[in-house]
Amino acid sequence: MRKRIIWGGLVPYDEVWVTGAHNATNIETDKAIIVGGTTIAAGKYAFFTIPGKNMWTVIINKNWEQHLTDDYDAKEDIVRIQVQPTTPAKPIERLQYFINSKTGNKGAIAVGWEQQLIEFEVQAN
Repeated sequence: MRKRIIWGGLVPYDEVWVTGAHNATNIETDKAIIVGGTTIAAGKYAFFTIPGKNMWTVIINKNWEQHLTDDYDAKEDIVRIQVQPTTPAKPIERLQYFINSKTGNKGAIAVGWEQQLIEFEVQAN
């Protein structure tokens, strides 16, 4: 954080964000997965978010090879889900991703930074 205001400062609210720096963050899977009720074929995808004060949008996009949001096109979105952020037990100094195991063939991907943490379920198909 380096004493910066992250949400609504460094990262604006209500704008598509690469959820990282420079090149779009990627998600790659060797099997089909289900996110938000949508089946996503095995492959490599870009991961974007739209941070909001009370609700975030998580986006998985077909075009994994992008710089910032320069080439972002909502028409290539495969999934868009709404996720309510929570407050972590202690501030998260650096942007971090977490893969959390759940029961059976379910898990979750979480993203945290500063005083915000989001998590969404991922299920193996």
